[in-house]
Amino acid sequence: MQEARSRGLSAGLDPVAAGAEILDLARRLMPLPRSLTGDGVRETLRVVGELVPLAVTEVPTGTPIFDWTTPREWNVADAWIADSTGRRIVDRRDSNLHLLGYSHPVRTTLTGAELDKRLYSLPEFPDRIPYRTAYWADTWGFCVTEEQRRAIRPEDEYEVCVDARLEDGHLTYAEALLPGESEDEVLLSTYVCHPALANDNVSGIALLAVLGKHLVERRLRRSHRLLFSPGTLGPLAWLSRNLEHLDRIRAGLVVACVGDPGPLRYKRSRAGDTAVDRAAAYVLRGRPGSMVEDFVPWGGDERQFCSPGFDLPVGALTRTPHGLFPEYHSSADDLDLIDAESLGDSLAATLEILDVLDGDRTYVSRNPYGEPQLGRRGLYREVSSGAPREEESFQRALLWVLNLADGGHSLLDVAERADLPFAVVASAASALLDADLLEEQS
Repeated sequence: MQEARSRGLSAGLDPVAAGAEILDLARRLMPLPRSLTGDGVRETLRVVGELVPLAVTEVPTGTPIFDWTTPREWNVADAWIADSTGRRIVDRRDSNLHLLGYSHPVRTTLTGAELDKRLYSLPEFPDRIPYRTAYWADTWGFCVTEEQRRAIRPEDEYEVCVDARLEDGHLTYAEALLPGESEDEVLLSTYVCHPALANDNVSGIALLAVLGKHLVERRLRRSHRLLFSPGTLGPLAWLSRNLEHLDRIRAGLVVACVGDPGPLRYKRSRAGDTAVDRAAAYVLRGRPGSMVEDFVPWGGDERQFCSPGFDLPVGALTRTPHGLFPEYHSSADDLDLIDAESLGDSLAATLEILDVLDGDRTYVSRNPYGEPQLGRRGLYREVSSGAPREEESFQRALLWVLNLADGGHSLLDVAERADLPFAVVASAASALLDADLLEEQS
């Protein structure tokens, strides 16, 4: 078991092949009409369920969720704007972004001047469609390119159709619990409410699905829970239904915006010094250009998990995060913005963080008075110099683990202080444990 553990959860991962698999899944997910609620979310979860076993929860409209209430469910059959000849000049079939999210049903004729008050565009990017929502307002509207907007003549008449159902239904989320040797949990979360946006957040959905497929085949020390839910309300709904089990969460990551070529970023938990904060900082410091940032109470769903009543040890992993890439919340956030190499690298980094969390232990030396003789135990080289670099690192790791096996230093402490890869340190500890030179501190 120690040998299997020392190999880590990332053992056998081919980041190139995994990145291609994530990108293929992203292509399948991209056209689905997601929103805060509705059949697009359900279809997204059905596709994810092909890779990892999901338990789906439906939260009825009107259900209290802390200070919120589950809204009505929204589904759209069709939405368009037609000119006086009947030609559709704006059509939701061309882009799920065209309809303002949660628009109520309408069928009317307006002048161009009247219609303009219901349009949203990006003057600074005239060929892009913006992404806008109105979850809590009783209204309707269309998101169009600035070019489309300018083509509408104020005096002409236009027919508008929003064939939508806004009615009592459900908010839907899903989770996969992958059992480990312990009931302690690592929580991995992503949001599934954004339509037709590749980096934000088809990338996170697809990555977490492929990660789950990988973890299903691994022996886990802690249980791992994967949560796929609409932003804000999804995590809050899950939290409200799991209050009695939140003390099991030992670490967590919100994964989003992980497909663009920007450098990796980690946002610390509210506490700032939890196990996941240390593990992520250690992994990212070995990746050129990566950044570790302090917690702020805005961004993604980490702000729900880290609200003061919960204060869970949950950080956030992104590449270029929300709002900081120019394509953000527009049709320019398309599949050309994400690539297999970045997706594979994001998955590899996530697994490395999980490796550290899974493998970090504290040991006590059973032979603390001087260095034990490693050679007669087959743990030290027979010739005193000229060893390959990998072997030299392993030899140094053996000595560092033995020296810091005082019950007060974990393997991550060793890796940080010795400036050695965590996998090498964990492998050295496994070898020393097998040689009966260490015992794990409970």
